[in-house]
Amino acid sequence: MYSAIATLLVVASLGQAPDALAVRLDGVIDRALAEKRIVGTVVLVAKDGEVIYRRAAGFADREAGRPMREDALFRLASMSKPIVSVAALALVDQHKLSLDAPVTKWLPTFRPKLADGREAVITVRQLLTHTAGLTYGFFESEQGPYHRARVSDGLDLDQPGLTLDENLRRIASVPLSFEPGTRWGYSVATDVLGAVVARAGGAPLPTVVERLVTRPLGMSDTGFSVKDVARLATPYADGHPEPVRMGELHVVPFGGGGVRYAPGRALNRRAFPSGGAGMVGTAGDFLKLLETLRTGGAPVLAASTVKQMTSAQVGPEAETQGPGWGFGFGAAVLVDPAKARSPQSAGSYQWGGAYGHSWFVDPERRLTVVALTNTALEGMSGAFPVAIRDALYDTGK
Repeated sequence: MYSAIATLLVVASLGQAPDALAVRLDGVIDRALAEKRIVGTVVLVAKDGEVIYRRAAGFADREAGRPMREDALFRLASMSKPIVSVAALALVDQHKLSLDAPVTKWLPTFRPKLADGREAVITVRQLLTHTAGLTYGFFESEQGPYHRARVSDGLDLDQPGLTLDENLRRIASVPLSFEPGTRWGYSVATDVLGAVVARAGGAPLPTVVERLVTRPLGMSDTGFSVKDVARLATPYADGHPEPVRMGELHVVPFGGGGVRYAPGRALNRRAFPSGGAGMVGTAGDFLKLLETLRTGGAPVLAASTVKQMTSAQVGPEAETQGPGWGFGFGAAVLVDPAKARSPQSAGSYQWGGAYGHSWFVDPERRLTVVALTNTALEGMSGAFPVAIRDALYDTGK
């Protein structure tokens, strides 16, 4: 009874009747499924720590007729980044890492050079903020330097036996895209950060992340391997007249090239732990992480550290999610809602995952949203996440 009353109160504080909110969100989900833009989804919305909307819809596996469940496991892709970033910041709180120390303190051989041959100093802070001068192969053509060096972006698996150390060597063999600290560029920086976290934490990355983040927060389904194959959602890619089931290798056009997906990577325990893209988990687990950050970080981070993480370390000139968006440690931060044309409050932070996910936290509204799908890229950067956002703020669109 108390839970039902609390839900009524927190939904009312959004300025909407609970039935109206559910109708709007259900409508967004039903339309996306009916129009065959997504195959399946799990959407969770929390206000003041209370889950006010939850729904699993569509299929976890369309061909098998397996319905989506709220406890479905998803390949998190770049939703791995904030988890690994929290692990790094926990080590900062423990004085085992320093934000402005050079990465070579923990990775002595990681010494990429600039195009003119000068060796650059890269700091932990620059890895966290994606200002290290690194990039991703999917921003390049097939003849780009990352492709020539055979750098893995953490989603592929066409190089059996590739280790994290070897991937770092390949990354360091390519000239930096820019002088570290001078601009923002989304990149494999969190893979490098994962290696730093492992070295500073004194154990393999999966062990350190479990010790510092997932175990303390009760994120029992989240890690670098699949805990229950029967709950793993089948991945799909955008297609017409309906999304296409991904095979062993699937390339989705993006940026200057294409994102190379190898869904089997999540089931291969020999694949190196990619800090930027290699984790698997549930919507419920990820909500726990976001709510921990929204409420101050305990028991994994100090409140002052969370404030740094969720503040714009990089300004809106970077347009990390379009106009008005800067970047903190592991996520974009909304600096100018008017410029972004967003109903979210200034200080909101968000990111997504290339398998079809989006999430955001609006601290001013005390609102946390996780929307996972099994359809790339619609669920990350298509109409679906925008429609979920607008339904929550009742924009009337």
